[in-house]
Amino acid sequence: MTPLIELHDVPYLPRGVRLQSDRVRGIRVLQAPERAMQLDQIGEAILSELDGTRSMDSIVGDLAARYKAPPEQIAGDVRDFLTGLIERRMVFLKDAS
Repeated sequence: MTPLIELHDVPYLPRGVRLQSDRVRGIRVLQAPERAMQLDQIGEAILSELDGTRSMDSIVGDLAARYKAPPEQIAGDVRDFLTGLIERRMVFLKDAS
């Protein structure tokens, strides 16, 4: 079953998972124990917003303002991206409500 991410949930990178710059290739990667994932600009923009204190609603609002896009569209994109990472145990959620 796919985790449902609510707007009040706070996504965060768990211990051992981090954003890294690969200076040789000039890319950003999400690293976890024994795995890594190359990020595109969208993935990097989303993950750079995860600080463990801000809710999905706050993150979506900031991204929508930065990219001048409808919040509903941004929310769907962020939810889909993070759901995949939650399923891989590279992002966790805490309930802020």
